[in-house]
Amino acid sequence: MVKGTVFQYGDNVDTDVIIPARYLNAPSPEELAKHCMEDIDPSYAASVKPGDIIVGGWNFGCGSSREHAPMAIQASGAACVIAASFARIFYRNAINIGFPILECPEAAAAIHSGDTVSVDFATGKIVDETTGETFQATGFPPFIEEIIRHGGLLKYLKARQDG
Repeated sequence: MVKGTVFQYGDNVDTDVIIPARYLNAPSPEELAKHCMEDIDPSYAASVKPGDIIVGGWNFGCGSSREHAPMAIQASGAACVIAASFARIFYRNAINIGFPILECPEAAAAIHSGDTVSVDFATGKIVDETTGETFQATGFPPFIEEIIRHGGLLKYLKARQDG
């Protein structure tokens, strides 16, 4: 369960906007985070606090297949992304690095920047604490919960091998 303040963006937020290509050689996820969303929201990196939530529209994470995009969001401190839909490669990259994302068109349409939102990943329940509205996304299947709990696919596979 997480609870945070919302940063809202529209439809078709592509990976070049999430982390501009000029920063792809950054030496660490923390360095990427300093430039996260800067071409669409220059104040994001300085304003985001651990546990905050990004809400996007349709086709969030479209564009190139770089895993730097969910990595930059995760390193910025955001707890998750809720969107109407995700580009498939962004969805997979997010899960592979252990970063939770939820598809819920109703929530994405109703939640606004500045709202306080809580998310229960196990059940998919999203509550806009500002308005009192509740939304239902599909919860993660158990194997994806395990990947996220371990911090990503590689760490999950290593734990299975060692365990």
